Amino acid sequence: MRALWIGGALALVGVGTMAVVRHLPAAELKVGDPAPAFELAGSDGETYKLEELAGEHVVLAWFPKAFTPGCTAECTSLARDGDALKQYDVAYFTASCDTVEQNTKFAESVGADYPILSDPQAEAAAAYGVIDGSRKVPRRWTFYIGPEGKILHIDREVDTTKYAFDVAERLAELGVPKRK
Repeated sequence: MRALWIGGALALVGVGTMAVVRHLPAAELKVGDPAPAFELAGSDGETYKLEELAGEHVVLAWFPKAFTPGCTAECTSLARDGDALKQYDVAYFTASCDTVEQNTKFAESVGADYPILSDPQAEAAAAYGVIDGSRKVPRRWTFYIGPEGKILHIDREVDTTKYAFDVAERLAELGVPKRK
């Protein structure tokens, strides 16, 4: 059998047969790209849609798994030091592929006063490129989305211990206005 790349997929070719084994991830998102639409349930009982946030700056911070050390540190930082973010005119969320029930318990455990979004079907996570065929839990990436729905910045290196301050610093660098 030989492996061939065909139309963005890996195919194994044998005598008279061809089987698609795994699709490659979509092209990686970059600054300036439209942010993929999402409709996700939050730990606060609300459903959030990117289209309903049009005209606002949005921070969407993906994390791997609720109740793990790094994710707990990241989400606790946003809860503990959230005042650094609340001075900016921005809607901010963390998100994982955990269930709503799991993320609701997690939000309570870290004292989150912001919504933790759930994507148990991993559709939004795949659209954002934080998971792929070889990775089943999201990468710890943060997307900064402008009022026009375009990606302004992507943080792929996150310091979980001082996360809220890093996000606030990035919002300042991006020129996100402060709340009045």
